[in-house]
Amino acid sequence: MTDAPPPPPAGRPAHHHPRLWLAVALGGLLGAPVRYAVGRWLPTPAEGWPTATFLVNLAGAFLLGLLLEALARRGPDVGRRRALRLFAGTGFCGALTTYSTLAVEVDLLVHHDRWPVAVAYGAASVVAGLVAAGAGIAVAVGHHRVRQARTADSPAVGGAR
Repeated sequence: MTDAPPPPPAGRPAHHHPRLWLAVALGGLLGAPVRYAVGRWLPTPAEGWPTATFLVNLAGAFLLGLLLEALARRGPDVGRRRALRLFAGTGFCGALTTYSTLAVEVDLLVHHDRWPVAVAYGAASVVAGLVAAGAGIAVAVGHHRVRQARTADSPAVGGAR
């Protein structure tokens, strides 16, 4: 992903650009196996807390907050930034995270009369996901400030400040 796709022609939406679709697909090809591996590593006990889904959703929320804030601070959503957003955000994080599995797991918990776990899991997923996304944003903001400070402290080209 070193070459940025050209901007889409006027009148043609970005989501119709084949290279951008490929970026999403390649990201998804990496994110889905990670989610699968976490699910195999942390299987959900019968009628228990779905740890694997909970963790991948939190990780995805954190990564998405970090990625989108970092990209937004670097400039407009065009060229390489757009391709990276689609690859890592839509593709990787989209395949890593899973709202549908969360919904099915809550439904199964309710079906097995595990209402307290179902409510706690659903609520914790939403609240912790928001906190994780906020933490990702905070990390990106902090990194941006450190980077700006380093740039301000470094001598200008030619040795002058």
